[in-house]
Amino acid sequence: MTYMFLTYLDEKAWADLGEAEQQRLMHACDPHVKQLRESGKFLAGAPLHPTSTATTIRNHEGQRLVTDGPYAETREQLGGYTLIDAKDLDEAIAIAWGFAGNSGLATIEIRPVAVIPDLPSH
Repeated sequence: MTYMFLTYLDEKAWADLGEAEQQRLMHACDPHVKQLRESGKFLAGAPLHPTSTATTIRNHEGQRLVTDGPYAETREQLGGYTLIDAKDLDEAIAIAWGFAGNSGLATIEIRPVAVIPDLPSH
């Protein structure tokens, strides 16, 4: 089954770490990602640019409404995503724990990806 990890973090706290510490924390996941790639469980993933670069569109009374910024104002922002293949939720949780790290900065939401017949997958 395919699961998506949505990684949330406080962008201000992340920015306050500085570039070197951000890189150290991101590279701490490298062995985990390498192992997942070798096992075929890592399907895709990437960090996202800050919410200041976001654009949101919605339908407002039949018209396209485009606004700068994220969809919602929250304390934590979506910072990245990962797609993995896992046999069940327990395995997905174990895999996600390898991304959570020891910093306590990130929260990972785990969601199964719905299968829609005839729709190309990743």
